[in-house]
Amino acid sequence: MDRLNGFAVFVQVAETRSFVAAGRLLGVSASAVGKSVVRLEERLGVRLFHRSTRSVTLTAEGALFLERSRRILSEIEAAELELSEASAAPRGRLRVSLPLVSPLVLPVLADFMRDYPDIELDLDFTDRLVDVIEEGFDAVVRTGEPSDSRLTARRLGAFRSILVASPAYLARRGTPKVPEDLLQHTCLHYRFPYSGKLEHWSLQQAPGTAELQLPTSMICNNIETRVHFVLKGLGIACLPDFSIRELLADGQLVAVLDDHEGRSGVFNVLWPASKHASPKVRVFVDYLCARVFPAQDAQR
Repeated sequence: MDRLNGFAVFVQVAETRSFVAAGRLLGVSASAVGKSVVRLEERLGVRLFHRSTRSVTLTAEGALFLERSRRILSEIEAAELELSEASAAPRGRLRVSLPLVSPLVLPVLADFMRDYPDIELDLDFTDRLVDVIEEGFDAVVRTGEPSDSRLTARRLGAFRSILVASPAYLARRGTPKVPEDLLQHTCLHYRFPYSGKLEHWSLQQAPGTAELQLPTSMICNNIETRVHFVLKGLGIACLPDFSIRELLADGQLVAVLDDHEGRSGVFNVLWPASKHASPKVRVFVDYLCARVFPAQDAQR
């Protein structure tokens, strides 16, 4: 412990250039400061300061040792902060940006709010690529591979897109066998709210085949509308599997052209890179990772 005190005394003298000023900040006498520095120099076998009646300046060895000492004291301070935060209850406002995938995350977020009542959720649903650092978000959920080196990421799980229709629609209009058959069907599309672009149906076709210009019988900017319309037998929609898993399982919807729709993706939760994430961010990340894709989490 005396060695650590020696580091702290040395840093104070180096920064104030005065034994008296360092002693005042540390609450000890200038004489005690001087003795501590002498003991440190004797232990290291080098001179750390040039002393005169008017000034105290660092030697070359002292300047090098100052950099190391600051790093050591910073690590100790960070470790103390981490331990104190680990024992603190998660609380405060948590600002989170999420994609427009409410069927996937809303049940989990509702449970999180119930289980952590001291955390105030501030949720922003958007397809816009927000700047996490500049816009002050605590965490974001995104698709695709992380590319921002300023952020730490954990994988939530994977999904794939499926073309689906209701049994009643298929009985009335027939089941498409190849992608070209979709030209004779009612296609329900998604438009990205921020960019205004239509979502691309990633249909696998024979090499050299021109991209299909599918009918745009209905366009909307959310998942729920397409699920509702397709259940009503109004057309074929391209939907993420997590939004229709139960509907497929109980036969309310049927997958079509399953061998031709090959688009898949990954969800990640990201937050500003730091050695010591705050308790509210830690519990939020752990909560999402355990519950958003629980089956996939159990397989990892």
